[in-house]
Amino acid sequence: MARIQFSRGVDEEVIPDVSLTRARDGSNGKAIFYFQNPQALSSTSTDSITGMYLVDEEGELVTREVNAKFINGQPEALEATYIIKSPAEWDRFMRFMQRYGEDNGLEFNKSS
Repeated sequence: MARIQFSRGVDEEVIPDVSLTRARDGSNGKAIFYFQNPQALSSTSTDSITGMYLVDEEGELVTREVNAKFINGQPEALEATYIIKSPAEWDRFMRFMQRYGEDNGLEFNKSS
């Protein structure tokens, strides 16, 4: 089962909006995850957020680029950026997203 975690071993139940960009030559790309009111922010301390971990049967993809969005001093959202540096990393990321989408009833829409 594919899952997203902000602290190892603690699955995030909020489904993110994900935006993907990729270089025309396929050499690199970026995925931006936006979580509105995630459970990771509902705990009394956000110190336990150590990164974003994309976990599936192949292993783990990790990014440390996680930022909290605050409105009136209250945590509202998390935005995480996963940088993809090669065609092989892109393929691995897309396999994770395929599994995550199937597990959570999501679908992929290309921009026009």
